[in-house]
Amino acid sequence: MLDKNAKIYVAGHHGLVGSAIWNNLKQRGYTNLVGRSHRELDLLDGAAVKAFFDEEQPDAVVLAAAHVGGIMANLQYRADFIYQNLQIQQNVIGESFRHGVKKLLFLGSTCIYPREAPQPMKEEVLLTSPLEYTNEPYAIAKIAGLKMCESFNLQYGTNYIAVMPTNLYGPNDNFHLENSHVLPAMIRKVHLAKCLNEGDWEAVRKDIGLRPVSVVRDGVKRVVDAASTEADILDVLAHYGITPEAVTLWGTGKPLREFLWSEEMADASVHVLLNVDFKDTYAPGERDIRNCHINVGTGKELTIREVAEKIMAEIGFKGELRWDASKPDGTMRKLTDVTKLHRLGWHHTVEIDEGVHRLYEWYLKGICINHQGH
Repeated sequence: MLDKNAKIYVAGHHGLVGSAIWNNLKQRGYTNLVGRSHRELDLLDGAAVKAFFDEEQPDAVVLAAAHVGGIMANLQYRADFIYQNLQIQQNVIGESFRHGVKKLLFLGSTCIYPREAPQPMKEEVLLTSPLEYTNEPYAIAKIAGLKMCESFNLQYGTNYIAVMPTNLYGPNDNFHLENSHVLPAMIRKVHLAKCLNEGDWEAVRKDIGLRPVSVVRDGVKRVVDAASTEADILDVLAHYGITPEAVTLWGTGKPLREFLWSEEMADASVHVLLNVDFKDTYAPGERDIRNCHINVGTGKELTIREVAEKIMAEIGFKGELRWDASKPDGTMRKLTDVTKLHRLGWHHTVEIDEGVHRLYEWYLKGICINHQGH
């Protein structure tokens, strides 16, 4: 158990999970927290990371910083995904080791598992067959990170634990129409379609004023924001399947997904950081110690179509929901087996209906607050 005065460095503390972990630690009375924005500390810069560790000397580290994105981003920027994630991990885990950090928590993702993994996926299915092609570079980086934690523990007796969350959503999510995760992107698309459907241009302009939308056509980038013409806004939003009559989403809507509220992911992460040691993550007496990472999820799944319908109902969009089956679906199922997590003493409580409601409320509040500030 970490002392309440322990200095804890949260890498990526402005992100979806990092910000939730930061708040969770504070609520539990851990106030000696250290964070640096990307502008203040570039985790790709080894010398800068070393200087930061020299200066701060943290007792514990939460590595929640990563280069992340959806199917499209993973396909287009393959080199960025593998290079940047490996580099961040090398620098942060390496300096944690050199500075004698007592406890480190590494955050990965359940996309580390094989495309055809038996469902629900147990930790042991790691590296048993090929990965999903679309996010292979990202998955390989995350596998390298969890193996680095495992290997340092085995060789040097460190206490570095890796957790692999399922699909996350929650406050501070990224609502970018191209690079965000599936659930926040759907919420924003349906919200904008509803505003167009109702002719509420003020609401449309508020939304894209806060988060301008761009599209690249024939090598030329076009950006629309609050000052753009209605015709330009309609044209660019249509590129993302957003029209007054309908929302068109990628794929068939058939893949099954599991969703975990980000603040619950944070609670599970902090539970592991404070209560779980490396020796708790594998069966005693095993000859080959591997797969010591811990799945974090709900153990429940629903189709992308069902999630989209829940979002349509929550937002009250009267138009149609359409599917573009020419676009990839990604993996058909990726349900986590959370037996290990339950054995280590943590269970989820926020179900999907409540989560969708909470996230849409958060999204609307953000638009209103920012608009009042202008």
